[in-house]
Amino acid sequence: MRIRKRLLSILLVITFILPLLSGFEVEAKTAAKKVDVLFTHDTHSHLNSFSTLVNGKSKEVGGFARIKTLIDQKKQKNPNTLILDGGDFSMGTLSQTVYETEAAELRMLGYIGTDVTTFGNHEFDYRSKGLANMLKTAKKSGERLPDLVVCNIDWSSMEKKGLNDGQKQIKEGCETYGVKDYTVVKKGDVKIAVVGVFGKDALECAPTCELKFKDPVKAVKETVATIKKKEKVDMIACVSHGGTWDDEEKSEDEILAKEVPDLDLIISGHTHSELKKPIRHGNTYIVSCGEYGRNLGSLSMTQKEDGRWSLSDYKLNLVSKNIKADKKTQKRIDALMDTVDKNYLSKFGYTRKEVLAQNDIKFNSLEEMGTKHEELNLGDIMSDAYVYAVEHSPKYNGDPVDVAVVPSGTVRDTYTKGDITVEDVFNSFSLGIGKDGVAGYPLISAYLTGKELKLAAEVDASVSDYMTTARLYCSGLNFTYNPHRMILNKVTDCYLTKENDKRIEIEDDKLYHVVTDLYTGQMLGSVMKMSYGLLSLEPKDKSGKPIKNLEDEAILEGNKELKAWDAIARYMQSFEDTDGDGIANVPQYYATTHGRKVVDNSKNVINLVKHPNKYSAMIVGIVLIIILLLVLLVVLVRKLVRKIRRREKKEKSVK
Repeated sequence: MRIRKRLLSILLVITFILPLLSGFEVEAKTAAKKVDVLFTHDTHSHLNSFSTLVNGKSKEVGGFARIKTLIDQKKQKNPNTLILDGGDFSMGTLSQTVYETEAAELRMLGYIGTDVTTFGNHEFDYRSKGLANMLKTAKKSGERLPDLVVCNIDWSSMEKKGLNDGQKQIKEGCETYGVKDYTVVKKGDVKIAVVGVFGKDALECAPTCELKFKDPVKAVKETVATIKKKEKVDMIACVSHGGTWDDEEKSEDEILAKEVPDLDLIISGHTHSELKKPIRHGNTYIVSCGEYGRNLGSLSMTQKEDGRWSLSDYKLNLVSKNIKADKKTQKRIDALMDTVDKNYLSKFGYTRKEVLAQNDIKFNSLEEMGTKHEELNLGDIMSDAYVYAVEHSPKYNGDPVDVAVVPSGTVRDTYTKGDITVEDVFNSFSLGIGKDGVAGYPLISAYLTGKELKLAAEVDASVSDYMTTARLYCSGLNFTYNPHRMILNKVTDCYLTKENDKRIEIEDDKLYHVVTDLYTGQMLGSVMKMSYGLLSLEPKDKSGKPIKNLEDEAILEGNKELKAWDAIARYMQSFEDTDGDGIANVPQYYATTHGRKVVDNSKNVINLVKHPNKYSAMIVGIVLIIILLLVLLVVLVRKLVRKIRRREKKEKSVK
């Protein structure tokens, strides 16, 4: 009996307990994998926090020291958090002035824990030599650095033609750093392949880039195929510098998601988009958190039974002053910034915290620069600064400036109320480098005919809605446009102004002195492409001969280039001290607009069609030709149908 009872007990254990244990084992084996991701993009050298307008109010946001705090907090909960960056980590603040010698941005990305990043168009602003030196400097530091991936550099086609000096320099820099098409990162029990890609519009926005690139979609497809063949990974993510646009058909990263459905996640940089909700196409999620590190993107993903991933807990975390800055991170940033005063600003006679002017004016935000197609006071003060700096330069040759031009794409920050420092001004126009090898784009001097000035106004009126970086803010050139009129025929009035806003009629064949920055001049070709070749602006010298190399037209003061940001700084210092404290004050003139760009929203039929120009006539002619061809096609089809019917009828009658 005892033996039977023992046997019965054993059988009960086997019957009830072992299945439970095996059930736990099955559950453990099939538990869904999870991954947490933090991401940034378009930080543009904003290592320190900065003041900007958030919902119309001035707030201090951003800063790598605060981002580090948020990353550390997340890693305390999940040490296996993946951290990604979508490129354009360079060009935007004074820290970029030590881009080559310190590689501050890339090293700080590594320090805060970024696993993978990619190239943005502004990484090429310091040209091939500068980019190569930055990569070598970063590697030489011996510090932890993010993997750098980009899959569509077309080395094979460049090598077939023979690499030029710049291409050789970048290739050597990439090899030194270890730039790859993709990398595989293991986070806990999840293996993630991360591929990087450089977009088409990014290339258009990189006039000094000497590299050739493959089609982004085709290159990512090929790389993903390689990953699936060679690597055993759970997820495929992409750090893209392609961007998203309102028009889904032109939205590069949405096209990428549709064409490469094996991608699980796209960190979308370049367009500075701030996506409150992810964009989803199929099983691919696209996310963006805005520019300058003001937000830290955060998301969680869970693997489904079919191996794909679902996204949850997506949010953009505002990097506000309520977040305590990590002291060690800030100490490293401060040390890098000390080299800026010593090695860069001393050449101009400034220090970064020096106050240039006190401001009580509400200037337009960067968001408004991208959305409002009208005169904006931020554009006014910058374009006026160009004129002032040139005409008050110690090397001024007496040739007055007729027009100064500032496109919205060159404006990188606004001015908030309070003290405007040297650092604030530099950050507002922080792009590039000149022929002299010194950080900051120089002002250039060129000449356009009156007819071309009118065309410039038409470029702004007709093209900039499709390329918002080409919106123009001018000093000296005033125009009225109607957005409802036919494309390339929107401008209804265009004239010059000088002292006391006196109207001066433009003479079509006369040459006018125009001042702008080097980047704008170099980007002129891209803007012209947007007009499909119908508009043509050709910068000339004073004698009317076409300029071959715009770099040679930089405005010089001895051997030094007059930098665009320095022009703005000088203008700020020139303002009257109205409160007697020894510091200049921004004049109330900039509290309002002055008819430089007037929007006429009339939908009156007469106003929409009067004063047609040659471009409208060309467009109407093209439309009429298309209509005529369609009519002829319809007539031919009808004749063909009749002929077939007659033949069929004839064949039936014969039978």
